[in-house]
Formats: sequence, structure tokens, C-alpha cells
Amino acid sequence: MAPGKDSNQHSASDPGDWLEQHGDALFRYALLHLGDRTAAEDVVQDTLLAALNAKEQFAGQSSERTWLIGILKHKVVDCLRESARSKSMSDLDSTAELVEECFDKRGKWKSSPSDWGRGADEPAERSEFWEIIRFCVSRLPPLLSGAFLLRESAELKTEEICKLLSVTATNLWTVLHRARTRLRTCLETNWLSREG
Repeated sequence: MAPGKDSNQHSASDPGDWLEQHGDALFRYALLHLGDRTAAEDVVQDTLLAALNAKEQFAGQSSERTWLIGILKHKVVDCLRESARSKSMSDLDSTAELVEECFDKRGKWKSSPSDWGRGADEPAERSEFWEIIRFCVSRLPPLLSGAFLLRESAELKTEEICKLLSVTATNLWTVLHRARTRLRTCLETNWLSREG
């Protein structure tokens, strides 16, 4: 340790090493939240460029990776917002049949959801589960996936999502309900129906 250097402070490494040192972790984080490899690669690249431009602002109060992931979180939310702006309410019509298939006129399940007791406690099981989640989200219509990711991944508030999607709170509830219904069906087909 250099003389006079606080052992609790972290210093930024050479930016040329960031991709090698942190690229995989950044990419995994982005892919988990965006569900799209190309978009994940783009936000990681944007993150590294933003970090390079702001490297003088790195105060060393956290690890370099934590700092980079903090920047990445903002880039992921920006990507989700941009994606949501281009969505159309016409996606709602394409899911009406699925909702009618699953629910009766009172909003009750026509058939109860499958038992989700299949454990995902082992690392291999968790990894497989998240792969299937990403697959299922990628199969949703754009409006449904965008709303779902803004709510569950970016953890935006209802008011902000409504503003981004230009929908009312009631319409957002409907979109999120339909997204979750489709995800349930996809998970039951691709995760729960498999032999344990």
C-alpha cells in the first residue's frame, strides 16, 4: 500500500482493463434486466464510455465494479424507457384471448396455477430458471415486456411508467396483468412441466 493511502479507499484501475476485469459481470447484469443480448452489449458499451468520461469523479468510496454497476443501472433504465416509448397499445388486443382462456367472467382462474414447488435452490437450477425467465420475457409482445421490465427490473413507480408508455394507471394494470399471465403460461410450459 502506498504511504498515506487509506486502506478503505479504492482507486480506479486503468480504463483499458475495465472490460476484462468487469465486462462479464456488467454483461450478466444487463442481460438479466434487459433480456436481449444486443441491448445488453450496447448498454455495457455505453456504461464503459460514460465511466471513462467520468473517471475523475470516481471518489473511491466503493469498489470500481460497484461504481460501474451504478452507472450501468442508469443505462439499463434509459434503455427500458426508450424501448417503452416505442411500444403500442395494440399489443393489448393480442392477449385478450389468453386472458379469456385463463379466467372466468368474475376474474377467477379457470384452472388453478401449477404447483410451483419445484425448487430452484441449487445454482444450476437458478441459472436454468433465469434463462427460462429471459426466454419467456423475450416472447412477450413489446408493450407487455417493456411494462413488465420497467416495473420489475427497473423498479419504476406506476406514475413514471404511465408517463413513459402514455397509458392510464388502469391500462398499466391491465398490461402488467397480461404480461404476468403470459409469463405464468410460459413458465408452466418451459419450467414446471419438465421432469425434475
